[in-house]
Amino acid sequence: MNTMKWLIRREYWENKGMLLWFPLGVAGSIVFLALAALAKGHHANLHLDGQAVFDGSLTTLAAAERLALVQATSTLYPAIALPLFILTAFLALFYCLHSLHDERRDRSILFWKSLPISDEMTVLSKAALALVVLPFTIMVIALATSLLILLLLYTALALDGVNLFGNLLSTPDFYLTPLRLLSLLPVYTLWALPAVGWLLLVSSWARNKVFLWGVIAPLLTAGVLGWVSKIFSLGVDMRWIFEHLIARMLVSILPGSWFLFDRSSHSSMEGVGPAQAAQTLYATSWSSLATPTVWIGAVAGVLMIVAAIRIRRWREEG
Repeated sequence: MNTMKWLIRREYWENKGMLLWFPLGVAGSIVFLALAALAKGHHANLHLDGQAVFDGSLTTLAAAERLALVQATSTLYPAIALPLFILTAFLALFYCLHSLHDERRDRSILFWKSLPISDEMTVLSKAALALVVLPFTIMVIALATSLLILLLLYTALALDGVNLFGNLLSTPDFYLTPLRLLSLLPVYTLWALPAVGWLLLVSSWARNKVFLWGVIAPLLTAGVLGWVSKIFSLGVDMRWIFEHLIARMLVSILPGSWFLFDRSSHSSMEGVGPAQAAQTLYATSWSSLATPTVWIGAVAGVLMIVAAIRIRRWREEG
């Protein structure tokens, strides 16, 4: 266990610029844009449940509208940092693609193989960083960013004569929302397993052009297969291939990707208020673990990680 912690820490510090400073830079940009928007003026449009709550100055909010605003913002404020959650997928993709490939390219693999550290521990530490450490770090940064912007918004409202801090601080969802979001980390880990497994597998055997082999090649293969199927009337279900193979290999590394594979979740969040929509979102996320799709993908991901370990152990270094 101590070895695994040390390896994860080593991976983190070697990639600190990509895994920490870059997300912090994006978070700073989001805060700057929010400050610019707040400084531009206090007139805005607010829509709740698809209907305009008000259109004009924030000072015209009625009591019921203020409560609706507090309820919506206290429940959905992590959405402010949506770019950071999208960034998670790109960072994990490039980290996994280059993690095993780069150590062969710069010959650092010779040093690490000289240490009493197994290939299993090395590859698993890289998988753990992509599946747990990176998304957790992004979640913390995103929550801090969205919370800061939320407080800035309420400060601007208070300066404009609409003090809603009392309502906000007395709303349970304001405190529960971060815990609910962090509770989705195991869901993300299971759904992202096939993508991380595939990317690590490519990183372990590709001698060069890892992005071409890991991302472009599957897309081109599926495209050629669809073209051949159409010409020769083979009847290949390309929608199934893209949804259950290509998307699981590439798209499932995106947080919230499970909603793309569970279409019934879309209708369950239609026509409901922000609080109910948020509760449905978290409930649907956990209920997605009851589907065979996630477990089949998780098993496939584990098998690909095992294959990556074997390739790293036995591959001849040129």
